[in-house]
Amino acid sequence: MVERLFEQLVADIDAARGDMVAVRRDLHAHPELGFQEVRTSGIVAERLRAAGLAVRTGLATTGVAGVLRGGRQGRTVLVRADIDALPIEEANAVPYRSQRPGVMHA
Repeated sequence: MVERLFEQLVADIDAARGDMVAVRRDLHAHPELGFQEVRTSGIVAERLRAAGLAVRTGLATTGVAGVLRGGRQGRTVLVRADIDALPIEEANAVPYRSQRPGVMHA
């Protein structure tokens, strides 16, 4: 039983990999400085909603929170991620390099 669940999890991750890489590269190519992450927070909120989570936006200006409620009482898990870029010129020569001069995810 556990082995089948693990195999299904691996298959689901493999199926989502291309989309996850594409989103990561898109966000990397379109960096936004702190408190200016309007595009980025919109994408995050949209994807959380699509996953069935309750979404709160506008937290500390451009913050986003997604809440997934389980069916039982118990512990809470928090996952946190930064979405802001830094005022640095990107030197990487990759197809998804920053399209904003002087701003990159580093």
